[in-house]
Amino acid sequence: MKKSQLPRFFDAVFFDMDGLLVDSEPLWLESETEITGAYGYMWTSADQVACLGGPLWRVGEYMSAKCNGLESGQYFTNKLIDVQCQKLRGRTPLMPGAIELVHQLQAHGIATALVSASPRVIVDAVLENLGDNLFPFSISEDDVANTKPHPDAYLLAAKKCAAAIDKSLIFEDSLTGVSAAKASGAWLIAVPHLVHVIESEKVRSIVSLEQLSFVKLQELFYDFSLDI
Repeated sequence: MKKSQLPRFFDAVFFDMDGLLVDSEPLWLESETEITGAYGYMWTSADQVACLGGPLWRVGEYMSAKCNGLESGQYFTNKLIDVQCQKLRGRTPLMPGAIELVHQLQAHGIATALVSASPRVIVDAVLENLGDNLFPFSISEDDVANTKPHPDAYLLAAKKCAAAIDKSLIFEDSLTGVSAAKASGAWLIAVPHLVHVIESEKVRSIVSLEQLSFVKLQELFYDFSLDI
């Protein structure tokens, strides 16, 4: 395919939230440690990795098992949501380069959206601090029948902005999110947090969003397109 025949850019670019757009993983660690600590369990880095990327019902079940079933998985899920919302409303630290990249894409007329496996209440807690108009819309766990690692959230995001998912780009940091992105058929740039992501034809892995700009993504789009 000749360069002159190529579209100029991805149809849309979708951003994960926790650990990708916002540096919330330390807050999740705090919340999980506090909650399980009340039941005599010392949360470890291995536990954090095991729960990275959710979905939250699975994290709740995991916490319940580690705490010897003293409370149900649903109890721990609800408690985790409440505690995390309080923390996020107080402070929403950003990942380096994330907001800048979002603004660059939007300045060039690229469709963007926030796509999270967190429940709506947590997504809204983040957007309250970042500004409700940062994205045209957001997708939460509550908006789909099956959240990540299923592709439903990304397929819905593509539908809402009339984009072809196989011509769209997704940013993710967790293996759960990576699985959802790959299952959707989109192109993927992973910014791994505590995990390793293997590159492939449609997958690239970087250290930080600070490495990217609109121009660099244009170059990457051309490289991707050559593989089609």
